[in-house]
Amino acid sequence: MSIKSDSRHLYLQVIDKIKQDIETGIYKANQKLPSEFELSKTLGVSRATLREALRILEEDNVVTRRHGVGTFVNQKPIVSSGIEQLSSVTYMIEQAGKKPGSQYYSTELIEPTDEERTIFKPFALTELVKMERVRTADGMPVVFCIDKVPQGLIPIEEAHKEDSLFKLMEDFAGKRISYAITYIEPVSYHEKIFNILNCDFDQSLLLLKQMHYTEDDKPILYSLNYFRSDVFSFHVLRKRI
Repeated sequence: MSIKSDSRHLYLQVIDKIKQDIETGIYKANQKLPSEFELSKTLGVSRATLREALRILEEDNVVTRRHGVGTFVNQKPIVSSGIEQLSSVTYMIEQAGKKPGSQYYSTELIEPTDEERTIFKPFALTELVKMERVRTADGMPVVFCIDKVPQGLIPIEEAHKEDSLFKLMEDFAGKRISYAITYIEPVSYHEKIFNILNCDFDQSLLLLKQMHYTEDDKPILYSLNYFRSDVFSFHVLRKRI
């Protein structure tokens, strides 16, 4: 069915039509869309208009365009969370109606670098506990986590028995995480992590770098969390001042 003329730009109408076709199941997750020639003919718009619509849909992570191959519908994120809310990965997965789990790669004591000594002040660090884990949702690997904690705040020998580091730290050391400072970076490719999370080569990850603090502003947990962008989406509430 072709696009009917209204007051909006044609490319906006094309975006709405493609999104509607995805929502109604005409185009399913991971399915390849018709060629640009076929799609522009079906919608009754120029290929230039179609390309602009597809460009925006790709920016919005609705589709992925693979050069020389075609355009594919992305899987709709399973977990959507407000980034202004500090929640554990375990909680986010549970809120999506999925069963959280962990696959442990390593737990070791490491000597902190000069940078780590600085970011963990006022702790007089001697050693850090470094943990590498894969977080799962209904058994599917969705997040690769690297966590660093000052020695003595978690029981190393028990760490693999508890999915939530927040809860483990609170139960063992009485330290409750109150807030975190977070930096978000896109990651286009990381061989080790892409293989662990079963990502396609042209897929992307969202890296959240977070330092977690207690209510009295003491840093107690530094995390690097690599989220599959086809499973997780984050949003933030911004208020006018």
